[in-house]
Amino acid sequence: MKLIREPLLKGERVASEIEASALLRLLDEPETLHVIDVRSQEEFAEWSIPGAFNIPVEEIDARVNEIGSGLVVVVCAAGPRAERAAQILADHQMDSSVLRGGMAAWGEVYDDVALKLGNATVVQVRRRGKGCLSYVVGGSQSCVVIDPPVEIERSIAVAKAYGWKITHVADTHLHADHVSGARLLSETTGAQLLMSHLDAYLFSHPSFENGDVITLGGDSEIQVSHIATPGHTSGSTTFVLDDTALFTGDTLFLESVGRPDLADKAEEFAGYLFDSLHQEILKRDDSILIFPAHVGQAHPFRTDELACATLGELKGRLEALSMSRHEFVAWASSQASPRPPNYEAIVEANRGGSSLSFEEITSLEAGPNRCAVSPS
Repeated sequence: MKLIREPLLKGERVASEIEASALLRLLDEPETLHVIDVRSQEEFAEWSIPGAFNIPVEEIDARVNEIGSGLVVVVCAAGPRAERAAQILADHQMDSSVLRGGMAAWGEVYDDVALKLGNATVVQVRRRGKGCLSYVVGGSQSCVVIDPPVEIERSIAVAKAYGWKITHVADTHLHADHVSGARLLSETTGAQLLMSHLDAYLFSHPSFENGDVITLGGDSEIQVSHIATPGHTSGSTTFVLDDTALFTGDTLFLESVGRPDLADKAEEFAGYLFDSLHQEILKRDDSILIFPAHVGQAHPFRTDELACATLGELKGRLEALSMSRHEFVAWASSQASPRPPNYEAIVEANRGGSSLSFEEITSLEAGPNRCAVSPS
C-alpha cells in the first residue's frame, strides 16, 4: 500500500537541494549515486548529465522500484518537475536531493585540472555541462589563456592561483556554440588579444601571421606558436606548445573532427579541414598531446584527469584520420546534424555585432555543443 505523507506546510521542501558543483564531485563515485532525470525522453536525448537515468516525472510513481539504493539526485530543466518527483519519492519513503537550478545550473558549473609539460603548466578549465574546454598555459611568471569562457573570473582565478600575469588571450576560432570571454578578458587584464583576421570579427584586434610565436618569459622561456588550420571556420587556428601539445580548437576532437558546414560551404570547408589535418597536425610526432576546445557528452570526465589524448591514440581510433581526401570530404560534408542552439545569435555576439545584454547573450548557451562531425 502506498504511503501517504502529511500535506507540506507553505514553503516547506520535501527534499534537500544540491548545488551543481557538489554534484560534479559526486560523479566520480557513480556506484553510490543515482541521478534521476525526470524530463521528457526527447529532452533527455538532447542533453543529459553523464550516468543519469531517465524516468519522466509522470512515470516516477509507477517506476520507483527501478531506482537503486544510495544517494538519489533528481534533475529537470530548472527545478519544478524535480520537486514534484521528489514529493512522489518521499511518498514512497525514499529520500532524494533536487539539483538546484536543474540543467540550466549544470550547464554553468566548472572545474579545472593541471598538467606539467616541461617548463610549462597547462591548466584545463572545464565546463562539463557543455563539454567546453579552455586553457591557461603558463610558465614561471606569465600565461596565455586559450578559448576563455565568458565567465572571465574563472581564467583570472587560475592565473592568480599560479602567480601568473595574463599577457595574451586567444580564441582558436569564431565560436558558434558558446559565448567567448576573450575580448572581455583582454579588456579587463590589458592582455594582448589574438584572433585570426580570417574570421569575420567586427572589432579591431591585432592580426597574427601563420607561425608567429608567443614567448612566455621568466626563469624558463616557453614558446607558444600558432598555425592556421582552416576548415571548421576560415580562421581556425591551432596553438603549439613547445612541440609537446597542440590546442586544436574545433579542428580535431577526441571523438571526431570539427564540422565544416556551419559556413554553409560544407564540401569546400571539408577540403580545407582535410588539408589542415594532414599538412599541419597528423605529420607531427605521435606522442604530442591533443587538447581540443570541446568533448562530447560521452566523454568520461574525472576530477583529476585532463581531457586529452596523444595524436597516436587518435590516429588509432578515429577512422576519419585515415580516409583519402575524397572519402573524407564526402563523409564530413554529408553528416548533417542539428546546429548548435541559437548559433547565429551566439556567432553575432562573438563577432561583436550583438545588441543583446550580457544576461540575454549568456542565456542562449544552454544545451550541448554540436561542433563535431558525428563519428558514426
